[in-house]
Amino acid sequence: MAHTDPTDIGTELISPVSPYAIVLFGASGDLARRKLLPGLYHLARAGLLPDYRIVGTSLDPLDTAGFRAVARAALDEFARSPVTEEAWDAFAANLSFVSQQDGAEGLAKAVADVESTFAAAPRRLHYLSVPPAAALEVVAMLAEADLVDRSRIIMEKPFGTDLPSARRLNAALHETFDEAQIFRIDHFLGKEAALNILAFRFANGLFEPIWNREHIDHIQIDVPETLSLGTRTAFYERTGAYRDMVVTHLLQILAFVAMEPPTALEPRAITEEKNKVFRSMLPIQPADVVRGQYTGYLDEPGVAPHSETETFIALRCLIDNWRWAGVPFFLRTGKRLAEGARIISIAFREPPRSMFPAGSGVGAHGPDHLTFDLADASKLSLSFYGKRPGPGMRLDKLSLQFEISETSDVLEAYERLIHDAMCGDHTLFTTSDGIEQLWERSVPLLTNPPPVRPYAPGSWGPNAIHQLIAPYAWRLPFERPWRKMP
Repeated sequence: MAHTDPTDIGTELISPVSPYAIVLFGASGDLARRKLLPGLYHLARAGLLPDYRIVGTSLDPLDTAGFRAVARAALDEFARSPVTEEAWDAFAANLSFVSQQDGAEGLAKAVADVESTFAAAPRRLHYLSVPPAAALEVVAMLAEADLVDRSRIIMEKPFGTDLPSARRLNAALHETFDEAQIFRIDHFLGKEAALNILAFRFANGLFEPIWNREHIDHIQIDVPETLSLGTRTAFYERTGAYRDMVVTHLLQILAFVAMEPPTALEPRAITEEKNKVFRSMLPIQPADVVRGQYTGYLDEPGVAPHSETETFIALRCLIDNWRWAGVPFFLRTGKRLAEGARIISIAFREPPRSMFPAGSGVGAHGPDHLTFDLADASKLSLSFYGKRPGPGMRLDKLSLQFEISETSDVLEAYERLIHDAMCGDHTLFTTSDGIEQLWERSVPLLTNPPPVRPYAPGSWGPNAIHQLIAPYAWRLPFERPWRKMP
């Protein structure tokens, strides 16, 4: 009988998946240790993987016992709840390993061995936790091993580095897998807070009527990070902040904010509305972009002496459709910044005329804002002017703040996305058409990128970001920080 973790909330509302043989490429890597193995363990504990086997594979010289040791260490360090011996024994019994150096023949045998233990032929999930340059080699191995039938495949970002490479990658993938089998993962979209944008917009009659250019002045999507690149400099030298974060994360979030109401809450309808947003985006012009590089990046190991790779990017983009014409979207992300955050901030238009006297405080704090915090502790804030108690007409900026962390810990982002892929649900994944549309809109920027500007670690980026967003101002840092919830 499947175990259910009593600390989970609401997993009874999520259907268990059918029997699966899971092939985890890069099984001893950092992503597998931090997210994938703990995530699969949690899915099993929650009863959402009632019948499964996991075949780990990597280039490391491991065997099944060694892989189980790697998995146990990963769970001890990164699992979200204590690992009991009973739960570990049940999970470990479903783990096996085959070296990638054994080639397609060895992989085929390892999968056949575990599939023989099912009552009927299971579905297959191939998770490619490998560098982008190695992805097509893995796809070729899966084809040679005859493991394409009954399978779905999860691809990690980036999905190409420009339009030609994205088209080549998609064409090569489609030689082996149908588009319906391919799941291009963006863990930002697996977060409860991202899904809450859909609920907030389309379930509430209060906000959907004003979700347009008549009432919204501008929108910011801000994802600063405090971390340096560490061991990822070689990867970053080939990508930079725009390819790594904007195309695969921030513009995907933008689509949820800007999309039209789908005809139904189902994958095809939602995906089509997201892709309409991408098709409506105007090409991103170099004059609307600020690129930055933190001081000291050139001293990082593996960085070229005169590297022009950006570790920071801020940009202005426009969506040329009826709902959003003339409303600028400002995006910002970077490494070694002052704070780590994931914020969507929607600024509403101010009243066309103020009847309040000078000195009343109206206008002193800018427009009203609706703010989504996409961090793990999901928060929502609505700011507005209200009268200060006492004589006279003095107004202050007030805010309503909501924290929904107590109801959002059902599934972690990777867990949700793995489960969705097993169910064949593409709602939170990127399609080949969508990713190619974004690369096409990126051609002017990638063809003629502006120079990188230095910025100090611990700052908010180059000073030019203030000219980029003028006459508005960046919402981070907040003048009024989030209140501590009881």
